[in-house]
Amino acid sequence: MFAEIIINSNAKALNRIFDYMVPQSLESEIAVGSRVLVPFGKGSKLEDGFVIQLKEKSEFAIKEICQINKNESLTEENIVLAKLMARKYFCNISDCIKLMLPPGTGGKKLESRVKEKFGNFVFLKKEEEEIDFLIRTGKLKSEKHIRVAKFLLDQDGIYISDLEILTDVSKSILKTMEKNGILEIVEKPIQRNPFARKKVEKDTPKILTEEQKYCFNGIEEDIEEGQYSKNLIFGITGSRKN
Repeated sequence: MFAEIIINSNAKALNRIFDYMVPQSLESEIAVGSRVLVPFGKGSKLEDGFVIQLKEKSEFAIKEICQINKNESLTEENIVLAKLMARKYFCNISDCIKLMLPPGTGGKKLESRVKEKFGNFVFLKKEEEEIDFLIRTGKLKSEKHIRVAKFLLDQDGIYISDLEILTDVSKSILKTMEKNGILEIVEKPIQRNPFARKKVEKDTPKILTEEQKYCFNGIEEDIEEGQYSKNLIFGITGSRKN
C-alpha cells in the first residue's frame, strides 16, 4: 500500500504530493486524513504531513511512513474540503488542513503543540452496603473519611482538586483512604470542553417585516427555479440586511 502525502509546510514548492510506502504494521491504522511523520530530504529529520490519498501502486515511493498520530487525524471529507479551498483561494492544501485541526495542534513542531492534559481522578472502591457496614462497626469513624465516602457514592469519579474543595479535605486524607482500600486515585485525560459551563440558548424564529419578506420571497423563488444569481439588498447601515 502507498500513501499520497502533503507536507505540513507554508513553502509553495512543497505544495504538492509526495508518495510514501505504508509499512505492513501500519496498514490497519492508516486512512485518508491521518497525520503522519515521514523522512524528508537528505537528513534524518522527520517531517509532519497528512495523508490525502491511499493507493495500491506508485512509481515514486522510495521511503516509508514512520509514525501515525492517532489523536490528530482528520476525516476524508476534511481532506476533500481542504483541496477545494486550496483551489479556490490559491493557497497551500496544508494551510487549509490546519484550519480543521484543534487549536494548538496545527504547528509542525511536536514539542510546541498543545498536549493532552492528564489529572488524578478519585473513584470509590466500596459499595454503599460496605460503606454503611464500615461506619456501623467503627472501622470508618473519621468524620472527614465518612464525608468523602458518602460524597463519592453519588459520583462516577471526580477530579481530585474538585473533591478536595467540595468535601473540605486534603490530599493526605485521600491518600490515607486509598491506602485503606476505600477509594482509588487514577490518572486520566482531562476532557476540556469550552461549553461545559456555558449556557447556550436556542434562538427563536425571527419575525420578518414586510420589506424583509419581500426580499426573502424573491431570493427563495430564484433558488426554487434554479437561478443561483447574486441578489443585492439595498438599505441603510444597521437595517439588518444580513
